[in-house]
Amino acid sequence: MIQETMTYVCRVCRSTNIVKNGTNHCGNAQYHCKDCGTYRVLIPKQAYSETEQQTALRACLERCSLRGVARIFAMARPTIVAWLKVHVQNLPDVKETLLPATPDDVLELDEMWSFVRKKDQARWLWTAMCRRTRQIVAFAIGDRSKATCLRLWQAIPYEYKHCHTFGDFWHAYHYVFPAETHHCVGKETGETAYMERWNNTLRQRVGRYVRQTLSFSKSDESHEMVTKWFIVQYNLGLSLTI
Repeated sequence: MIQETMTYVCRVCRSTNIVKNGTNHCGNAQYHCKDCGTYRVLIPKQAYSETEQQTALRACLERCSLRGVARIFAMARPTIVAWLKVHVQNLPDVKETLLPATPDDVLELDEMWSFVRKKDQARWLWTAMCRRTRQIVAFAIGDRSKATCLRLWQAIPYEYKHCHTFGDFWHAYHYVFPAETHHCVGKETGETAYMERWNNTLRQRVGRYVRQTLSFSKSDESHEMVTKWFIVQYNLGLSLTI
């Protein structure tokens, strides 16, 4: 028979003068050090590696809910949310991901419906896409009023303000975008075809924007956070291929 004896030491002062001290609220055994007086978990769980974090985060942009990601990788949902917040905070602004503008650039505009928590709490995603680069130059999330449309206009970088814009017949565009450069068109004209196609891409990649979904956002903060993340990643991907 082979036996092993394990000697535990205090993780703070490395003393062996420690005693059992029950369990914490998670059920993990604790110890109390008689020398330095500290209380710690006896066998702490190993932290997730950077590779594990990045793998779990990438799954969040593959039409999978946070709860689904937590089940797949056997991780706590609050842990994934914490990683997500830190990741998005470190992302560049949308305008920093754009390729240089040219004098003949054209912008395509559209609004797309989604919701937060309940379907009667609608949130409209307003986007402006550069037709040449296919990049999203600006976005705004809110209601379908001219106030949100104005936020979209203000978010468009200065070098794109002169561009001709094409959007649908929603009345808010008339109040915000310059009449001499804005054009209201129907989908049958094909003038907003790239923008409409991007909407389909967003719905396929992010579960929060699927028309009939249970992967909806519980707060406006998380809804905008995931939206910005997808747009920045999408723009950066195009910057590398063009």
